[in-house]
Amino acid sequence: MASKNSRSNLFNLSDIELLAMVKDDSMEAFEELYNRYWKKLYAFAYKRIRSREITEEIIQDFLANLWAGRKNLVIKTSFEGYIYTAVRNLVLNCIAKETRRNAYTQFLQLFKTEEDNSTEETVNVRDFYFNLQKELNYLPAKCRSVFEMSRQENKSNKQIADELGISEKTVESHLTKAIRRLRVNLNSLFF
Repeated sequence: MASKNSRSNLFNLSDIELLAMVKDDSMEAFEELYNRYWKKLYAFAYKRIRSREITEEIIQDFLANLWAGRKNLVIKTSFEGYIYTAVRNLVLNCIAKETRRNAYTQFLQLFKTEEDNSTEETVNVRDFYFNLQKELNYLPAKCRSVFEMSRQENKSNKQIADELGISEKTVESHLTKAIRRLRVNLNSLFF
């Protein structure tokens, strides 16, 4: 922990000066930046997310990644502009992920049966799930894996790209291919 005297010295430094110290592994400089911006970033993200837990997770993840990537950090604008843009992007990714999760859940709800549904509907739902799984199995392994990670595990494109060691564009390409194939083949079976 930084002493009171060194903390007051850090308080007088600019963000750029502190960032240079952070790149040299100064935890005290990082703590100063953390203390300067945590509440502001939290309020900024909370206005959009409206969930205390998710907002805290986003801000903590951002700050942890900032520390972990400090050696390679290149900021072309102001530090404050950089962090707000980064947090905004994380918020947008979170909203997109939640939207995908909700869409997938609604899609599944269309095919769920209630206890009193007819035998024919039950058979149709089973046929759909069987054919969905069959179509997923026809996809190339990487394409299927990307689709399942996105739609069933609710991972973001960035998380999938990082986990599989591919670019986000490749993830998007695999998802487009999978969705197109499923849409065409499942529509022809049921509609």
